[in-house]
Amino acid sequence: MRVLITGAGGFVGGHLVDHLLTRPEIEIHAAVLEPPGQNPRLDDRPVAQHMLDLRQPDAVRDALASARPDLLFHLAALADVGASFKDPWHTLENNIIAQINVLEAVRMLRLPTRILIVSSAEIYGSAGKDGQPIDEHTPFQPASPYSVSKVTQDMLGLQYFLAYNLPIVRVRPFNHIGPSQRGGFVAADFASQIALAEAGQREPVIDVGNLSAERDFTDVRDVVRAYYLLATQGEPGEAYNVCSGRAYSIQYLLDTLLSYSRLSIQVRQDPARMRPSDVPRRVGDASALQARTGWQPTIPFEQTLLDILNDWRARLGLEPQPAAHQE
Repeated sequence: MRVLITGAGGFVGGHLVDHLLTRPEIEIHAAVLEPPGQNPRLDDRPVAQHMLDLRQPDAVRDALASARPDLLFHLAALADVGASFKDPWHTLENNIIAQINVLEAVRMLRLPTRILIVSSAEIYGSAGKDGQPIDEHTPFQPASPYSVSKVTQDMLGLQYFLAYNLPIVRVRPFNHIGPSQRGGFVAADFASQIALAEAGQREPVIDVGNLSAERDFTDVRDVVRAYYLLATQGEPGEAYNVCSGRAYSIQYLLDTLLSYSRLSIQVRQDPARMRPSDVPRRVGDASALQARTGWQPTIPFEQTLLDILNDWRARLGLEPQPAAHQE
């Protein structure tokens, strides 16, 4: 089986490659922006790298013609919610054009490729703030330019299924975290500050924004398992939430990370980290995914947080901590 992943060198893409490499029957192709040798999650691994800009339709079509994948995971997108407020068109243009080029290439080449489109739970906006889990029938309430781009990606996936019968499955992941996530996301930001303090490279103070928000967090390693199951077993034309079904407050996330710290760290409010249109609570319903594939999350939240902190420690040459407590 031949698989093509866009965004393969990124956070989720790298973990998806890790998962697919455990399956010897899969030949992995990756669409990357940087040339081979500059993609640390892919270099020196059995992955065929295709360097291209997804905004260039001819380049996308050439890559698809070369790879001719049985499965296509379209992960590549700008995913910084905060940055999308500063430059809305940059996020919208990149995320929409890249997907149109991918879908048009599959259509024009008449490839029988099953396609997984990654949308986002951000499309639901403030839905679910009453405490009820969000399912796939919940109306969209996009609260950021990023979430508008994800609504568009989601609906383009549906449109190409309805108009051209392309076998497209859409996924709507809720917050996913894990080792190798870059800064700009809450768990990685907190863990990096703790690790830097332990390394003596910053004062033992952690800067925080809104700690009362509650989010449905899933380990990225569980998320990519769900992606593969849905790419191979999902019903074309359908959308599936990918989530744990449980909400954790940012306060609990922070307190758990601080409990693993080797230092006493002060918490300091930073107004610059308060995001516009922040949603108080978001928790998902993954029953459609579970009914279709049997998927369940397997990695405890506390273990995920320790793995994130240990990942940042490793980047700084610090010793890891061996085990996490569980709630």
